[in-house]
Amino acid sequence: MALRIVASRPDPAIITLPWSTPLEEWTDDHVVPLPRGLSRHVVRIVRLKDRTYAIKETQEDIAFREYRLLRDLQREGLPAVVPQGVVAGRVDQQGQELPATLITEHLRFSLPYRSLFAHGMTADNLPSLVDAIVVLLVRLHLAGFFWGDVSLSNVLFRRSAGGFSAYLVDAETGELHDEVGERMREHDVTLGCENIFAELMDLQASGAVGTEVDGFAVITRLREQYAALWAELTDVEEFSASEMWRIESRIERLNDLGFDVDELDIVTDFDGDQIRIQPKVVELGHHRRELQALTGMTVEDAQARRLLNDLAAYTAHFDLGREDRHLVANKWLTEVYEPIMAMIPPDARGKLEPAEVFHEVLVHRWYLSEQAGEEVGIFETARDYIDTVLTTKPDEIIAATDE
Repeated sequence: MALRIVASRPDPAIITLPWSTPLEEWTDDHVVPLPRGLSRHVVRIVRLKDRTYAIKETQEDIAFREYRLLRDLQREGLPAVVPQGVVAGRVDQQGQELPATLITEHLRFSLPYRSLFAHGMTADNLPSLVDAIVVLLVRLHLAGFFWGDVSLSNVLFRRSAGGFSAYLVDAETGELHDEVGERMREHDVTLGCENIFAELMDLQASGAVGTEVDGFAVITRLREQYAALWAELTDVEEFSASEMWRIESRIERLNDLGFDVDELDIVTDFDGDQIRIQPKVVELGHHRRELQALTGMTVEDAQARRLLNDLAAYTAHFDLGREDRHLVANKWLTEVYEPIMAMIPPDARGKLEPAEVFHEVLVHRWYLSEQAGEEVGIFETARDYIDTVLTTKPDEIIAATDE
């Protein structure tokens, strides 16, 4: 049987991996000891030169189906791991067939939920995890993706301005439809509540969480936050013709949530006295796209909002409001953001993502200013934060590169 490799962006180094050996027997010559979530499959994380991959053994048809689903999600710009390829036709040294494997690129600065708790996260942070899963689930449903296996274990989390962003890892049970109906959405939410409740109870039983976890409060929040976000993004709103300001208000509310309205359905009655509006196409990333257009930086949306707020404060402080915004953004980038990033010592650059470091510096500045009774300079703050906080944190980078 010939080894078959199907890849979207071929990496020649993949061929050099020991495909004739069962994945669970791969050694440290190829496997890197990095955190990975619980899985019903054998999963290994490998590093090839400057790229890191997660490799999962599964059945060939399932591997190809999940690979294609993840590619579809990638084309839609949805938060999921990026598929690299499928390796099939594997046999061991005795000629016995081995499972096919799905290869995905490992998401930098992401961690499974158990590793987050191992890195000092407490039960107080659970609402942030739930909110991240809610945003992920709503975005998937809006795109017509029925997950079928919502759980903490099937998600990777990245820190995002004190909160988290969630990325789908396992699409094995997923299905793409033109539209996800109410019954399918309810199934995903209910299953998510059941799985997450069980995972939290298991986490507490293992002693990974120092304080008692109120599992019912967590899943109640999941249901309520999902319903609220889904309603804000999709509900029909009716008002009189004298209240046209409510169109702009609806768009602003969605922008505040981080969503852009790409299409808005506006219907009037025969006399034009009543207006009905409904967002038809919404897309997360309002702040991220704005920051990227101004600076070229690509960060999580909540991080982008934090950085844009600091850019606005910088603009006001130096009275640059009449200047071209792109020029001001470049000035802020070269005079504030980049110098602070350059202050981070090489051995601390794997602690947090750069944009998250900047967010934490801003939070640290507030605390120092409160203590001092006056505003503390940003660079003085950054030095204190790096020396007293950042260097004490565990490394969270997964695909570490020499930067």
